[in-house]
Amino acid sequence: MDLEKQRGRNAALAIAAVVVIVGIPLWWRTTETYRAWLPMTQIRELDSLHLCLTVEVEVVFAQGTLAPDHQKKLPLSQVREQDHHVDTETNLKYRYETKYRTATIMEEDALNQPTPAEADTALHILSESACGSVVVYVLPASSNLLAEGVNVFVGLKRTALVTFEQRTGPLQAVLSAIDAEVEPVLQTMSFGHRDIIAALSNRIRLAKLSKESLVDSMRAFKSSPGYEITFSLLNPSPQYHKVQWDIEGAVQQYIQPLLDKMAPVSNFSVDSQILYYAVLGVNPRFDKTASAFTLSADSLAHVINPVEARLGSNAASSNPVLNFLLYVPDPQHSPLIIRDHRGQGVSTNAFHSPRWGGIMVYNVNDMYDKDTASLPVNLNIDMSKVMGVFLAQLRLLLGVHQVRPPKGFEVQGPGNAGVADWELDRLLWSRSVENVATASATITSLSQLLDEIGNIVINDNIAQQVLNAVTAIQAAIAELEAGNLAFALQYSREAILASECAFFDPSLLHLLYFPDDQKFAIYIPLFLPMCVPILLSLLKIVSEVRQKRAEKNAKKD
Repeated sequence: MDLEKQRGRNAALAIAAVVVIVGIPLWWRTTETYRAWLPMTQIRELDSLHLCLTVEVEVVFAQGTLAPDHQKKLPLSQVREQDHHVDTETNLKYRYETKYRTATIMEEDALNQPTPAEADTALHILSESACGSVVVYVLPASSNLLAEGVNVFVGLKRTALVTFEQRTGPLQAVLSAIDAEVEPVLQTMSFGHRDIIAALSNRIRLAKLSKESLVDSMRAFKSSPGYEITFSLLNPSPQYHKVQWDIEGAVQQYIQPLLDKMAPVSNFSVDSQILYYAVLGVNPRFDKTASAFTLSADSLAHVINPVEARLGSNAASSNPVLNFLLYVPDPQHSPLIIRDHRGQGVSTNAFHSPRWGGIMVYNVNDMYDKDTASLPVNLNIDMSKVMGVFLAQLRLLLGVHQVRPPKGFEVQGPGNAGVADWELDRLLWSRSVENVATASATITSLSQLLDEIGNIVINDNIAQQVLNAVTAIQAAIAELEAGNLAFALQYSREAILASECAFFDPSLLHLLYFPDDQKFAIYIPLFLPMCVPILLSLLKIVSEVRQKRAEKNAKKD
């Protein structure tokens, strides 16, 4: 009998040992959530964003702007820094590395061109400035190159012409005086503090943004790897109007040069369509004084929704869509005039909607005689008039803001290029900072989510994307500090792509909604029938051991 009891005890202990030593670790190992390693220390460092933006500035003195003894002391270099404390987690430093030198003989010849625009082109041919840099040529006050009343000329490249009256005194005092003239040039041609603050809108409170910064940031599309641009011709009455438009040729002539220069920022695709019987969602009112139908500024917001339902969407792409609509009113509502908030007619007869696109009303009532024309009337759209409006709207929606230069400045228009080199640089600075801020916020949010919810699977692909994002963010910050704007933009684009791929990975949601009560409902029917006999056997063994110890103690006594 004692032998049977001993065998029972040994069997119970063996089973318990197998369960504890083998079963529980095996179950724990096979049911644990796989979480790959993440660089959490580096991610936490991204909570505090410290950016240093370095701009290379070259000040070139033409003949007659410096005294001979000052010219002998050139070239010189100096560094000027500006610190801006945005909030407890965001700090900015602007670093201007300025080099002073005298103009070469070839540059002097280029400055003798009859117009400042020709001088700007000639200087660009001699040497092309690096992306993000600014070159300021200082001309004597007696120079006739600039028009009367113009002290600064800003061309299409990264070059500015500034008039300066020769001064005597220490060289440092002269350089300080020219720096005061160069400062507004840098604020115009390079980034401004307002633009950088607007680019950080994902990290800072809206109260930190000025009214103009908030308007600009809300108007332009957020940074994206690609954009879809759609041009639509809306013809509500094809029975009256047979409208022809050379959209392909117009895009090649007016839009494509801008998109080619914007290629470092994003990828673009362009398509077009014609929509028949597409009407506006608002009935225009007839104004007897103007003998025309009018759309007030308050009613423009109601125009977009009904039309948008007809536009369609590209389901194969997740890129933002920029819509540009050309609306030809039907004869019953022609001419149609758009009025602003003051009740005045808009000169372009067009308006744009932030982060959506633009609409232009093209009246054709004066292009034919209603009484004698045979229907439908063949009408050709003046694409130069239309694309000029759409190009201006496209610049605003892509973030190329209109610069308000100080008094005495002459800024050359971008012309056929669509955007000047220095305008593109301003956009690249903003986009680089915006991408870094957005990517760092995305990665830190992801790490907080993974810390709070421990049963989310972190596979190797997500870990690699997070590591790539962190590495690209660090590289972009380093390139911004080094003044390499082109490389900074490239790394920032890689960072935002990798961070969004990691954050929106579908595998992160597999175990996100798997509560603990469901775990108990699954495991209790499996483990309870097995564990109860083992626990009862162990309790019985413990009880017998205690009983034997008590009997031994009683015998000793």
